[in-house]
Amino acid sequence: MIPSIKAPGNNTRGLLAYLYGPGRQDEHTDPHIVGSFSPLGLRDPGRDPGATLTQLARILDEPVNLRNSGFGKKATGHVWHCPVRAAPGDRHLSDAEWGEIARRTVHAAGIAPDGDPHGCRWIAVRHADDHIHILATTVREDGRRPKLHGSAKRAQAEARKIEQELGLHQVQPGDRTGERRPTQAEMHKADRLGWQQTSREWLQDRIRDAVPHAASVEELFAYLEADGVEVKIRRLPSGDLQGYAVGRPGDTNAEGEQIYVPGGKIAPDLSLPKLRARLAASAPEEHPTARRNRSSSSWQRTTDVLDRVHQHLAEDSTAGGEGDGALGQAQITALGDIINATAQTAPQELRAELRAATRAFARAQRSQVRADHQGAADLRQAARDILRAGDGPDGNALTVMIAALVWAAVLSGRWHQARGHAQQAHAARQTVQHLQAAYDQAAADQLAALAHRRPGPEITSTLAGDVRSAVPAHATRILTEPNWPALATVLADAQALGHQPRQLLQEAAARRELTTARLPAKVLLGRIQHTSRNPAPNPAAEAARRRSPAATALGLRATPPTDPTAPPTAPAGTPPRRTR
Repeated sequence: MIPSIKAPGNNTRGLLAYLYGPGRQDEHTDPHIVGSFSPLGLRDPGRDPGATLTQLARILDEPVNLRNSGFGKKATGHVWHCPVRAAPGDRHLSDAEWGEIARRTVHAAGIAPDGDPHGCRWIAVRHADDHIHILATTVREDGRRPKLHGSAKRAQAEARKIEQELGLHQVQPGDRTGERRPTQAEMHKADRLGWQQTSREWLQDRIRDAVPHAASVEELFAYLEADGVEVKIRRLPSGDLQGYAVGRPGDTNAEGEQIYVPGGKIAPDLSLPKLRARLAASAPEEHPTARRNRSSSSWQRTTDVLDRVHQHLAEDSTAGGEGDGALGQAQITALGDIINATAQTAPQELRAELRAATRAFARAQRSQVRADHQGAADLRQAARDILRAGDGPDGNALTVMIAALVWAAVLSGRWHQARGHAQQAHAARQTVQHLQAAYDQAAADQLAALAHRRPGPEITSTLAGDVRSAVPAHATRILTEPNWPALATVLADAQALGHQPRQLLQEAAARRELTTARLPAKVLLGRIQHTSRNPAPNPAAEAARRRSPAATALGLRATPPTDPTAPPTAPAGTPPRRTR
């Protein structure tokens, strides 16, 4: 249940005309009063043929007119308007219940406190099943103005109590970092022009799409202009940026002039200071040749970076929200850039779910925690690498990376939950659902191909023994899951490259707990595909390579092997020992 206090107005009669009228699209049905300031009730223009809107407005405005007829300061902005809407899945509420909700709302807001005979005059009008409109005139019976500072916060707190008492949908408490909801005017304008989104929603998508491409706000503005967005920049006399606003082509006012919206009014994290701090922390741009010459793909490198994020967010969540959380918030913010970059470059059939994940995660990207964006520069660079990769997704690397994004979103939700960020945690859970759907779709053909290559019964039986030994608590679920044949194939392939299946299973389970996993075999499969993509290191062979004349010529010095069981390294230039 959401009370939404509107900007104050001056026309009581005009607002009544809207509340009792047919609505902009004939959506109003049976307008009538369900609650008011008067214990004896008022003549209701919706039910009494002899009552008029003008008479009702005169009654509500009487304290205002009395005050304004004197010699004191005139009351302006005296019309208080607060729609209260139930959630889509809530049960049908009676008129009596809506009347009580209205009474408690005006009490909490300070409009008409319980037991105060001098409170403001108000009515609650119902013209639809799922909401009411509260109209009040903010001059008390004693001529004073009510104290409304913090009224929205108090009304929201009262709504949370009402939801619990009436068994309604529990709205998560906010922290003033949420974006503004589209207004009725914006939605009607979009509908009239045939747009699927309101202008602010459209602009938010364009800005978020541009952020991963840019290393500075100047680059961001250039990218937006190239994408067809109208950009208006304000500069100080020194030439430094002071602010910016953006406009959607075709969104004009009554005079035909382009409408511009400041970034901070689109979403709190899209203001110029927030964007500047975020983009200034980008890692230095790498030379394109160096990027091309690196052996692993952008998708694999991103999964490597996400592994470090997994570790930090898991440790930070376990700590119960202690510490300033600056690095965790920065990682979560940059994680949204990676999800967005993936949505822009993934195959077409995956983009709908990935785009939905991007929009959902936008709420999880911002909180009251001040982010240390410099600590997440590698994540922002990973997002840019994905966007600039010329060869597209590399084999199954995209599927593995989406699986890593699923776990990162899960950990982001836990990180927010540990800090009491209810709305952000809810947004992260929504993101997980969309990412999981994208992963299921991306992995379907690959899992079928792996299952088709299932190793023989003897090897499969041996690998099942490794599962029971490595993850005994989850072995039954893994071995009975439909994805077990595909996992067995991945383990067999890894073993052929010199890896130990049992060790791979233990490492994968340590990186991603399996208790809450919907399909643990699929989770392990993705992790093992990533960690076993290269042959297992051979310390003896590496030591021999470093002793070769070519390595000596390049100045490579022998280093102690990482394997404590490997033989000691001989001095450089010593021929390798012969083995029988």
